[in-house]
Amino acid sequence: MSGVYGYAQSGKVKKANKKFDELAYVDARNLYLDATEKGDASPEVLKKLGDSYYFTADYREASQWYGQLVESGAEIPAEYYFRYAQSLKSGGNYIEADQMMVAFNKASADDIRAEMFEKERDYLAEIAAQSGRYSVQRVNINTKLQDFSPSFYGEQLVFSSNRENSTGQLEHVWNEQPFLDLYVVKNPMSESPVMTKLNENINTKYHESSSVFSEDGNVMYFTRNNYTNKKFRESGDGTNKLKLYRSKKNNGVWEKPTELPFNSDEYSVAHPALSPDGRTLYFASDMPGTKGLSDIWKVSVSASGGFGTPENLGELINTEGRETFPFVSSKNKLFFATDGHVGLGGLDIFVSQLDEQGNPGEAYNAGKPVNGPADDFGLILNEETGKGYFSSSRGTGEGNDDIYAFTREKELLTDCAQNITGVTRDGKTNAILGLAKVTLKDAQNQVVAQTTSTVAGEFNFSDVECGSTYVILAEKENYDPAEAIIKTNLNAGNAQRDLYLNPEIDLTPGTDLGLTLELNPIYFDYDKSNIRPDAALELERVVAVMKKYPTLKIDVRSHTDSRGNDTYNLRLSQRRNVETIRYIVEKGGINATRLTGNGYGETRLLNACGNNIPCNEEEHQLNRRSEFIIVEK
Repeated sequence: MSGVYGYAQSGKVKKANKKFDELAYVDARNLYLDATEKGDASPEVLKKLGDSYYFTADYREASQWYGQLVESGAEIPAEYYFRYAQSLKSGGNYIEADQMMVAFNKASADDIRAEMFEKERDYLAEIAAQSGRYSVQRVNINTKLQDFSPSFYGEQLVFSSNRENSTGQLEHVWNEQPFLDLYVVKNPMSESPVMTKLNENINTKYHESSSVFSEDGNVMYFTRNNYTNKKFRESGDGTNKLKLYRSKKNNGVWEKPTELPFNSDEYSVAHPALSPDGRTLYFASDMPGTKGLSDIWKVSVSASGGFGTPENLGELINTEGRETFPFVSSKNKLFFATDGHVGLGGLDIFVSQLDEQGNPGEAYNAGKPVNGPADDFGLILNEETGKGYFSSSRGTGEGNDDIYAFTREKELLTDCAQNITGVTRDGKTNAILGLAKVTLKDAQNQVVAQTTSTVAGEFNFSDVECGSTYVILAEKENYDPAEAIIKTNLNAGNAQRDLYLNPEIDLTPGTDLGLTLELNPIYFDYDKSNIRPDAALELERVVAVMKKYPTLKIDVRSHTDSRGNDTYNLRLSQRRNVETIRYIVEKGGINATRLTGNGYGETRLLNACGNNIPCNEEEHQLNRRSEFIIVEK
């Protein structure tokens, strides 16, 4: 009986695997769930069951199955720690998600996502510093299905939707929903927006989505399934990929679109964006040379409409995860969605400043409320008005994916360069101390930069990284070095720290180190030799100097007052001398060979309080002392 049951189970899983390979995730999921109910919770089933939710952006359900996979103790690919971490974030479980990222880091080698996590352990604070710069509003164009990927079309908005009146009757096996069409809306913020589909030259019975338009509105690029001239094509493994198409407007009508020359049946090319001058096209693709599941690429567009060779935007943007849905604003800011950069869960929107050649700078998370635990993507922004739109699968909308509007309240950070400034000063007098050598070191103690303070003591290190820890070291002849730790904040600006250099200690043989250090006297209680707590504090300062100057040798001299028998006082001072030296050696860790000493009793009084001379307690106490005479420097 068990053999028959095991065979039936295996057959169901094989059928589920076939559906999974066909990207029919809903069908595959149901079969896997049925298998688990019958006792088959093998690592392979748990992986694919989690994936069937993960790839359809149901991260909360995915986390349940990935959790069981991790708890099973089976050896699993590193990628599943990453997917589990992303799924946990979507439920707000950031502490557990970070633990999974630590496991991912240990299990993966040279993965950009792991390196970013290690570098940005304080990512929630960094995202918080970026947050609150956009305010989000709902729009009235969403349905209970999918509405996403808005694009500007003059004063109108074009977006993707699979609402009820979509072209054709087909359903996509991925999520068992209708295929997408492109719609245009004239008044997206109104209570009753007017929406129409683009014409039949653009929309087909398969997917059309994510468009971009030229500045004059006469050229559009958009994404479509591999369906050209009514021919549906698949890759060698039987998958229908995505392609980019271009259409031109003729007498107000969109012409039949043509494929872009770098499309392929074997990989996807999707989600177009144009540079402000229209001479560079950005897009997402998994074409050869892609680092992860999909990367952001760019290609030049000539005046005649020809294309250059696609170029990958590189590791500042792309990771082993998904980078997708690019948009370039009129100020040359690249917005894109990613689950590879460290974020809040699912896809997060990031921003990077492009240079004049279209090369990206450091990417920054756009923060809340644009980003959250769900998928957030497809952001567009009118730089002049500060208004824009983005897409999200957050649970506050009408359907799976919805479009939201936003208003910019404050510019996003795209370049976090700070200046570290300060003044070098005399630590004893607080006076300006000019012409000191100042060195900036990073957290690994590597020299970043060096300078010399001005005559006015001023120094400056420009363009240092935000949110980083540095050490500033100041040096000047006849002064002890001074250093300070400074951590730059997360916003561009200035970080200020003055440095105080103390004059070098006079270590001339014969001088009393106690006088040089301006020690309080090492007092002893009457008729006692034990080290008092106040005396211990002063001895610690002696210890510190001896550790700093390891060749320094000292002769410790102990004294009593005149009260009591002269012979007894001589013995008492010797006991006090022994206790003083013992403290420096045993408590301070100083080698005993560097110390000599003797007790002098009442033979070297500092005042006239000798035998039978009436004096008060304070006068007698001045004679109960220790001296620290420098013997050798």
